[in-house]
Amino acid sequence: MSKTQKFLAAALNNPRGLRFSDLFRLVAAAGFVERRQVGSHRMFTHGTRSDVPMLNLQGAANVMAKPYQVEQMLDCIESFDLEVP
Repeated sequence: MSKTQKFLAAALNNPRGLRFSDLFRLVAAAGFVERRQVGSHRMFTHGTRSDVPMLNLQGAANVMAKPYQVEQMLDCIESFDLEVP
């Protein structure tokens, strides 16, 4: 099991217990690319699929990710069958 798959399993088990830096790694592993940053808000679109909605994530490296943002990312991965290597 890779490190990103461990982060994914941790996010599925406890969305409140994931750091923003780990969420950022998961988003990148799922194929999202950061398009822009305005203040603390980072906007991500999928690199190869235009049908996947944009993710707007807010946080700092050493802070816990917001649970609704973790769930939003997990819903995207599940709904659009994105793979996390």
